[in-house]
Amino acid sequence: MAIVLSAITRYLITTMCAVYTISCLTVLRAKNERKKAILIDRQQFCMFAFHFASYLILLLQTKNLKVALFYLVQFLFFKAAIWLYVHIYKDCSMVLMNNMFFLLSIGLVMLSRLSFDKSVKQFLIVVAAYLISLIVPVCMEKLSWLTKLGYVYGVLGIGFLALVFVIGSTKNGSTNWIQFGGFALQPSEFVKILFVFFLASMYAKARDFKQVAIVTCFSAVHVLILVLEKDLGAALLYFMIYIVTSYVATGRAIYFFGGLLGGSAAGGLAYLLFGHVRNRVYAWKNPWEIIETSGYQITQSLFAIGAGGWFGTGLTLGRPLDIPVVDADFIFSAIAEELGIVFAIFLILICLCVFISFMNIAMMGQNLFYKLAGMGLGTCYIFQIFLNIGGATKFIPSTGVTLPFISYGGSSVASSFLIFGIMQGIYLLAKKDEVDGIEENREN
Repeated sequence: MAIVLSAITRYLITTMCAVYTISCLTVLRAKNERKKAILIDRQQFCMFAFHFASYLILLLQTKNLKVALFYLVQFLFFKAAIWLYVHIYKDCSMVLMNNMFFLLSIGLVMLSRLSFDKSVKQFLIVVAAYLISLIVPVCMEKLSWLTKLGYVYGVLGIGFLALVFVIGSTKNGSTNWIQFGGFALQPSEFVKILFVFFLASMYAKARDFKQVAIVTCFSAVHVLILVLEKDLGAALLYFMIYIVTSYVATGRAIYFFGGLLGGSAAGGLAYLLFGHVRNRVYAWKNPWEIIETSGYQITQSLFAIGAGGWFGTGLTLGRPLDIPVVDADFIFSAIAEELGIVFAIFLILICLCVFISFMNIAMMGQNLFYKLAGMGLGTCYIFQIFLNIGGATKFIPSTGVTLPFISYGGSSVASSFLIFGIMQGIYLLAKKDEVDGIEENREN
């Protein structure tokens, strides 16, 4: 009975995601506030319906009452978290809020299916990260001097990244973790925010050639440290943030295309110098020839995506655990296998909606620092999505980058909460400037 229900529910889950995605795309164009409110309520209904249906299947399949209790705790947290945020920040972006919690619900559902213990641990980090992110918008409003700490952000970022050479530990071939007690922290997940603030602050002060040269030197040090740590995904991410922000700040295409050319040359040099880079590229090009060794992960990922078909095998009816590190780097493959390629496509569209929301918020404000910070964080978010999904689908070599809010990892989910909190802060500041401008015009 549970297997039949799981197979049937996959269509319901896909439908809920489809309606959510359509509402997500429509609400971005909605100009009428009443229509916008209807679409936002529809999003929340679809989110909670998906959440309930998914955990019902998990409960029926596992017959573990802990699953039901865990669902109830999550449901209450989601309701309370949304209510609290809206009452503290009455003008916050509900579109951004809904997308954040929907992505989070997908992640917790898949983690509960893959490893119940890990999902509980992830949820505890989610609660803590949410509470911390709750104060981010008010800090941005009250602490206006945060926009002027360009060199401080740069030096702190380099120091924090370099800390792994002193007290770091190696995990999955990369020395990019700091271990203390039973906890592990990935500095690059948090430094990317400092890096965006560094770029925004420096370019908000000046955008001449001298300033670009200074910014380039600092950025190169960040990327070089990440390369030495063998954290190639983060190195690519930082590099892309740098060239996009430099182009947006200066308006000179030569910085963007010159950066791409220089990055390509650096990538070729890394291929010649570092054996682990060559291994990853070879595993990407010819995974079938080395399927029993370094090609195993990507081939299992492709098998999983292919086995799922358009509508998936049904939750708990696939074999995602055959993929190494499936709960982190390759969780997209697990989603595609059990929930289907159609669901996976809708998931990508929702991520694109988040990116569009980031860009809209960045363009709303008057302060150049916040504009550039919003652009930088938007670039960070969408390129991280590209690296993760591109690696899982063999579009690009695997880089070990997580899927924000969905993949397992405390550092990843905590930094994602901070990024969304910062974007909410930028949105609220832009709305405040808009209201102040209207009042000023009325007085004149």
